[in-house]
Amino acid sequence: MGFVKEFKEFAMKGNVMDMAVGVIIGGAFGKIVSSLVGDVLMPIVSLCTGGVDFTNLFVKLSGEGSYATLAEAQEAGQSVIAYGQFIQNIVDFICVAFCVFLMIKAMNKMNKKKEEEAPAPEPPAPSAEETLLTEIRDLLKKK
Repeated sequence: MGFVKEFKEFAMKGNVMDMAVGVIIGGAFGKIVSSLVGDVLMPIVSLCTGGVDFTNLFVKLSGEGSYATLAEAQEAGQSVIAYGQFIQNIVDFICVAFCVFLMIKAMNKMNKKKEEEAPAPEPPAPSAEETLLTEIRDLLKKK
């Protein structure tokens, strides 16, 4: 029974729960970025490059015949290097890294504003002794 209790304590710690939420949100964020790249950016890049579909760029390593798409070559059992998919993954990575950079930059900016908004603590009021000594000093200066 000690093992189950120990595991429960571990699983309910704040860091583990925060990490779980991060993984779930990260998965959803990855889908959004993949859609952005695949459905928005790559068609624009393809238009600029004359209609090239990066996901179908490949080099056949062996065998006979020619194939129009990567899927046809793989279905025929050909050994291929799918460098177009590699390019697609690089673009995905750059977009994810850029989006994360923008999010962190925005969060840092918000945290900086919070720090600036916090009023500086007022100095403590002088004690009775300090007040008395200040009055004595001022009187001595007048004489």
